[in-house]
Amino acid sequence: MPETYSPQARAALMQLMLEDRAIPHKELTDRFKIKLPPKVRGPLNDDDLMSTSKEAGKLVHEITDKGVEWCMKDLVRGDAPTHAGPLARAHTEMLRRVIGFLHRRGLLVEAVRSEDLESLIRAVYGDLASAPEEWIRLARIRPRLNGAEKSQVDEVLLEMLKTGTVHLAPDSNTKMLSADDRAAAVRIGGEDLHLIAIEESS
Repeated sequence: MPETYSPQARAALMQLMLEDRAIPHKELTDRFKIKLPPKVRGPLNDDDLMSTSKEAGKLVHEITDKGVEWCMKDLVRGDAPTHAGPLARAHTEMLRRVIGFLHRRGLLVEAVRSEDLESLIRAVYGDLASAPEEWIRLARIRPRLNGAEKSQVDEVLLEMLKTGTVHLAPDSNTKMLSADDRAAAVRIGGEDLHLIAIEESS
């Protein structure tokens, strides 16, 4: 059985593995309701399961390869949280059996690290934007989409446009466009679109 940590620490590692990206401390708290005070994150940092750094003066957490390995073991052999009720214990046992099945067939990592691309785009946008409907360059978003092919991302972006809550636009100042901006653009109706804005979900 893997070394044990607090429920909040385990939740943080699992969420970081699922997101497969660096997550700001505030997002972990506000979006995922996971609290990581120093006494909780300290053991994870000390044991090299998670790295914590500062970007623009704000804490950011990211799981390490060792952390992913720990999560795999915890998924297969970890216990239900202390004081969990009968339903939680039953769910844990059900998950243990399903996870064991996937693990034995070498499919566990692929299963837990996969994510709907639209959800990932929205999550990355939310991380970069300081407010809903702020224009963000696609060149900043694409590198954080776990290596998704440009054509695949373009297809998802076009589907997202149909919701009416996602907007794409060109950068009118073409002289300021970088090579990355041009490469990241979505072409619609003969026009290159470099910017995306997403309205806040109701």
